[in-house]
Amino acid sequence: MEIKLESTAFKEGGMIPKKYTCDGKDISPPLSWGTVPEGTQSLALICDDPDAPMGTWVHWVIFDIPPHITEFPEGIPPKKILENGIKQGKNDFGKIGYGGPCPPGGTHRYYFKLYALNKKLTLEPGATKDELLAAMKECILAQGQLMGKYKR
Repeated sequence: MEIKLESTAFKEGGMIPKKYTCDGKDISPPLSWGTVPEGTQSLALICDDPDAPMGTWVHWVIFDIPPHITEFPEGIPPKKILENGIKQGKNDFGKIGYGGPCPPGGTHRYYFKLYALNKKLTLEPGATKDELLAAMKECILAQGQLMGKYKR
């Protein structure tokens, strides 16, 4: 099953507005998603840039999202644990939460990938993308993605 992931800020394959990048307010974009499969216990989201010069660059790691949540407003605060128990990991800027597009040159692609999981993870806040991927390896029920581009 594929989860439909979208944003009111940009369309699939479209340009990410400056507001959501290091050249703007550097806040997370609004995201929303469709129905998740029965049995979903939590959701996780990763945003990364495969076009970075040193290999894939991680911009956001967020997990333990309750399955009843179907959207994020823009500007999720950079806290380890949000009020509703959602946990955020460490991005490749070395910070907790979202770090917007900031390519050194050229047009880069940014993939927002949402995963529906059949369990709540036991990861601590501040986990890395690799730690999240390892923890959810055997429990992905469905996924979806949204890709946006940015050029400075």
